[in-house]
Amino acid sequence: MTENHARTPATPSILVDPLRNRGVAFTPEEREALGLTGRLPSGVLTLERQAQRAYQQMQVQSGDLAKNVYLEQLHDRNETLYFRVLADHLAELLPIVYDPTVGEAIEKYSLEYRRPRGIFLSIDRPDDMEKAFATLQLGPEDVDLIVCTDAEEILGIGDWGVGGIQISVGKLAVYTAAAGIDPRRVVPVSLDVGTDRTALQEDPLYLGNRHPRVRGAAYDAFIEKYLETASSAFPDALLHFEDFGPSNARRILEQYGGRYRIFNDDMQGTGAITLAAALSAVKVAGVRMRDQKLVVFGAGTAGVGIADQLRDAMVRDGADPQQAVAQVWLVDKQGLLTRDMTDLRDFQQTYARDPAEVAGWTRDGGAISLLETVRRVKPTILLGTSTAHGAFTREIVEAMSEGVERPIILPISNPTSRIEAMPADVIAWSRGKALVATGIPVAPVEYDGVTYQIGQANNALLYPGLGLGTIVSGASQVTAGMLLAAAQAVADQVDPSGPGASLLPPVDDLRESSAITATAVVKAALEDGVATSKPVDTAQAVRDAMWQPVYTDGAAA
Repeated sequence: MTENHARTPATPSILVDPLRNRGVAFTPEEREALGLTGRLPSGVLTLERQAQRAYQQMQVQSGDLAKNVYLEQLHDRNETLYFRVLADHLAELLPIVYDPTVGEAIEKYSLEYRRPRGIFLSIDRPDDMEKAFATLQLGPEDVDLIVCTDAEEILGIGDWGVGGIQISVGKLAVYTAAAGIDPRRVVPVSLDVGTDRTALQEDPLYLGNRHPRVRGAAYDAFIEKYLETASSAFPDALLHFEDFGPSNARRILEQYGGRYRIFNDDMQGTGAITLAAALSAVKVAGVRMRDQKLVVFGAGTAGVGIADQLRDAMVRDGADPQQAVAQVWLVDKQGLLTRDMTDLRDFQQTYARDPAEVAGWTRDGGAISLLETVRRVKPTILLGTSTAHGAFTREIVEAMSEGVERPIILPISNPTSRIEAMPADVIAWSRGKALVATGIPVAPVEYDGVTYQIGQANNALLYPGLGLGTIVSGASQVTAGMLLAAAQAVADQVDPSGPGASLLPPVDDLRESSAITATAVVKAALEDGVATSKPVDTAQAVRDAMWQPVYTDGAAA
């Protein structure tokens, strides 16, 4: 019995290879050629029918997390089918495969673990990096994109250790579904440097390193080794950093952005999509970008990163660089930031105000409040990245409306429990004058007979096209010009001039939107002199590069 069992043939490898598996779409001829005779039901379904069934199976799942788990299992079985379902229903499924549902999946990663996906690099074994990448059995020209995370700041839910690999997997799924990045040419990576979450350290099922996060010189050396190893193994790959702690995210980008092909979506992607909303609003407000005055409430990495991109846009529109800096005011928990404060972070110092400039301003407990800043500055743009729910009060919105004819108000903190103000309130308090975009999906707002469509500053509108454009151009780095081009391309996809019009496009047709954005990014890379590939027809090159979720001839071989 034992001998006979040992001779039982294993499942043909193609059925457990998600990149090649077609399931019941294999024709009788293919089943014969591949040794699948008798291993599948007799019926043959097209990809379209398979996608219909998979979508129906997904719909009957008990909740969003169950839907996420179902789709991940489909991902593990048949990648073409998975991406066909995702592409067919992207607007609906984006919140399932990514934010916000992926956050719950990350929290339960060790409990729900089924099979590994990606590369796991441990700070306890840094010398294993080359061996780990070698296990992929991919050549230097076989990888276009790597998304890595150290999972310190996952989607506003904090440190979740090795479970953060799911954020890399989810991000890559959006890249493929929205922009056609070939799933065979991407790699998700977990940089496991430990976790400060005691519950994970004490969980007997936790799969990551059971020690506090390693910081300082050892952390920096690990990141540098990762960059060197990944870029050496795959020199053409875009290295995407996701959900790092604020100080590490900015420091890594500033230190290595000129040496490696790096992109940080939390900083650059969020900044660019917010810039897109601002560029769209500027068309309506009638004030040139170079003349904008920006107040940022929430002067962390995200807020200052967005300020940097708005400043760069001012300069591109003709503002003097020093003047552009002077047109940005940062307000944080200690009030308006001034140069005499001893607790300023390095990236905040550029925009900190001269104390003499604000000597006569009213102070509340020694601090200059957001309201006082708005009254004094009369900003054209008020940006919220504070996660302080309700921080944009009626008094503040009214002060904005008194200062300018069409105030641009962007409360982009998320989720809903952390947004600075709800659009319905902003529109009512401004008497319909405010131009609003948010970081959360919001239903249309009715006010004074006008229906206001509220655009969502969703990074998925921008980073897939930016990534595709970077890959097609072979850009050696992601430049400020490429980010601005991506933002402008997104902004140009809507007409904000009508009453209540949205400042940003919907996510309903992301593939077409991403193609337009990628084309603009390729042109910007050429203009900035960082492109290593120079296509004759840029738009056609972009579309030719987009992988399609279809079964192609020869794919089963």
